[in-house]
This record gives sequence, C-alpha cells and structure tokens, in this order.
Amino acid sequence: MPTLTPPTTDLDRVAGFTIPARNARGRITRLGPVLEQILSAHAYPPVIERLLAEALTLTALLGATLKDAEGQMTLQAQNQGGIVSLMVCDYRGGELRGYVQFDADRLATLGDNPSLYALFNKGYLAVTFDQVTTKERYQGIVPLDGESLAEAAESYFLQSEQIPSLVRLGVRRTREGQLIAGGIFLQHLPDGENGRERLHARLDHPEWQHVEALASTMGADELADPAIPLENLVWRLFNEEPEVRLLGGTDLVRGCRCGADYITQVLSKFPEEERAEMADENGVISVDCAFCSKQFPVALADFVSQPL
Repeated sequence: MPTLTPPTTDLDRVAGFTIPARNARGRITRLGPVLEQILSAHAYPPVIERLLAEALTLTALLGATLKDAEGQMTLQAQNQGGIVSLMVCDYRGGELRGYVQFDADRLATLGDNPSLYALFNKGYLAVTFDQVTTKERYQGIVPLDGESLAEAAESYFLQSEQIPSLVRLGVRRTREGQLIAGGIFLQHLPDGENGRERLHARLDHPEWQHVEALASTMGADELADPAIPLENLVWRLFNEEPEVRLLGGTDLVRGCRCGADYITQVLSKFPEEERAEMADENGVISVDCAFCSKQFPVALADFVSQPL
C-alpha cells in the first residue's frame, strides 16, 4: 500500500479499510467545518462541545458501516437525574446532526474535565440501525460505563454483538481556534473474509490482539490533525501488514432535516382538534427544532380540511 499525499486539510470525511490477513475491518474519520456548523446552532460550554464532538465522530464511524445508502444510524445517551439528560446524534447518507440537553447550573459546578459518570450518572447508551430497503431495525442498549464515550461504545459492541472492537476519539482546537475531532473504529471479523472458514472472535485471539495493539498507539492529536490524510494514518498503523484494502470514503455534511414543508407534513397527521390546541391566539403553531435551534411557524390556515 503506497503512501498517499492528498490535501493539506483532510476534513469532513470518513474512510473504510480492511486488513484481510488479520480478519479486521475499520473506519477512520475527521470532522472540521461540519462539526462547527452543528455546534454553532447552540451556545454550548466547552465541556458539552467536546462531548458532542466525540459523539458526532462516533456517529460518523458507526453510521458509515451501513450498507443501505438510505439507512439511518442513531446514537442516543440518556439518563434520569444526570447533568446531561439527553444526547442524540444521527447519520444518514453522510449527513450528521446532533444536540445535547443539560443542566447548565449543575454543569458549572463540575470544573473543566468532568468524568462521564459525573455528566450522565447511571445512564445508558442506545445505538439504533434502521435499514430502509429491508425495513429492518436493530437496537442495542448498554450502560454508560467506562471513563469515556469511546469505552462505552466498545462495551456496546462486546455486549450486544460479541465482537471485539476498538474505538479511539480525539478532539483539539487549532491555533486559529477551529475545533477538530477525529476517530478510528476497528473490529475483529468473526466470519473472516467471504468464502473463508468461520473464525471464533474473542478478545484474546492473537490476530485481534496484534491489530488492537497497533491501533492503540494512535494518539488523539494525530486523529484530530487535519494536515494528515486519513489514509496516511492507516498506513502509519499497518504498514507492515501484507495487505490493507481501502474501501473508499464518504464526504460528511451537516444534515438537519427540518423545514417548513416537512414540519407541515408531520403536523398534518394530527387531528384538527389537536392542531388547534397547539396553536397560539393568532392561529399559529410554533415548532422548535432541537438540532438546528430554529423556530418554524405554521399557520392553521395552511392545513386543508379533509372532506368527510
């Protein structure tokens, strides 16, 4: 695999790769302008900015594994009584969005680097894959254990799919003040490559231990360095392997799906009496989008009464 030298800023992209001899596959990503576009919709404090940046990076890594181009992957962290009451991110066809609900007063008492437990208390992580083509839906839920969101994600795959996985996430600000987030996601393939004998995936499998040890050397600063092309990071880690197959990449964009037409369509599914209760004295229903922090006014007069 030759050393690749594309652009000096490799951002808002996720790339896939496999290591056939080690029965492993992976995704690597880095977010820049898309991340700032999502964060700019809310005046998040630095702690929440970093948390959401990591969650969006993880969402890009997991969402890119979808084989259905129209499919959607949703990452949700929730709890009762925690400072962060809800965090939601989703991915669809390269589009990312996300937001966080939190108690600002309680957050201010935690300092600059609170633990995951301090933010979520006894929370849980839910990962949902919706396949549009086959109409299948798969959801796994695990406790938000560990010191980081990356550790919680590893626990999810180990508990829900029994697949050894490694997740590394990194967030940093450039000298110009731009927030950059990067991540790598690696899995042991229990079935091996197509046509090969089924393998038994386990944490102490020598092939997995070898790949995991190499990937663990990747630092957060490297993952979040826009000057290093993603493929070059893969080459740094696995240049001694006999073969590393690149699977191509997907460009990432901010993708909030709200809009006047969409919201009107959703509201039209409610009975006329319920829409009337939602409206103010001027006959207007105001709908807030939590993802992009915009308000969409819809007049009752815009709905056409259906004949009996």
